[in-house]
Amino acid sequence: MEFFVQQFFNGLQLGSLYALIALGYTMVYGVLLLINFAHGDIFMVGAFLGVFGSMVLDLPFALTLVLAMVLTGMMGVGIERVAYKPLRQASRLSVVITALGVGLLLENGMLALTGADPRSYPANFIETKAYDSFLGIGLGDVSITNVKILIIVLAALLFLGLYTIVQRTKWGMAMRAISYDKFAVPLMGVSQDQVISITFFLGTALAAAGGILWGVAFPVLNPYMGLRVGWKAFIAAVVGGIGDIRGAAVGGLLLGFIEIFVPAYGKSIGISSTWRDPIAFGLLLIILVVRPTGLFGVARRQKV
Repeated sequence: MEFFVQQFFNGLQLGSLYALIALGYTMVYGVLLLINFAHGDIFMVGAFLGVFGSMVLDLPFALTLVLAMVLTGMMGVGIERVAYKPLRQASRLSVVITALGVGLLLENGMLALTGADPRSYPANFIETKAYDSFLGIGLGDVSITNVKILIIVLAALLFLGLYTIVQRTKWGMAMRAISYDKFAVPLMGVSQDQVISITFFLGTALAAAGGILWGVAFPVLNPYMGLRVGWKAFIAAVVGGIGDIRGAAVGGLLLGFIEIFVPAYGKSIGISSTWRDPIAFGLLLIILVVRPTGLFGVARRQKV
């Protein structure tokens, strides 16, 4: 039981990180029907901005997080204005190629700027502490660190904040309206450009938060770290139902739990830990076969 609880918290930590990144994919797709394949590299830029804030500016964790989220959000708005806005009426293939090009630009630009050596946050950025009891109750062999608690709690708060914005605010209502009919919204006096900019700002800011928390949990950062993590977060968004922020959260958590529990319990039945990714993606593929729109997705009908 103690082993299960330990792996549960490990999966919750990893799944929370995937969920934060997947939220950016699902928001942009929900508003523009655009899959921003550069999102994983934006996550990488956010992580490196955290290194800049913590090491160069010597900022504490909270200020570093806010700075990276704001700067990355502004970068996301700039990318949309320069790269994606001129292609709104273009074919889907043109937009996909442009997104891949933006990702390559971010990767190689960061490589030229920082070099190929891995980076990490300073040792005093967050001092890791392990807890062996909770409310006076001993946890036995279960070790829960303050880093795990921080990642899980902060990811939950960011998700709740985003959900509140989307469901309870005027701009959130405009985002949902554009996702249904992008041609009718401007007729209501709502600026489509402003709504799209806000969407990109929120999505990329969450990616930056995910990048910093990833760097705290797994302290090896490099310019190509966004490739694998970005693709996994994209798959999590699709499985959850891309376009629905609840689906992004559930898909990220599901992928995190699968990646942790497969190697943890696979040894007992003779499955090597190297099968973690094939089994995880195979199970997710089965979900998509059974429900092609994802767990929370709704099929879109289009008149032709």
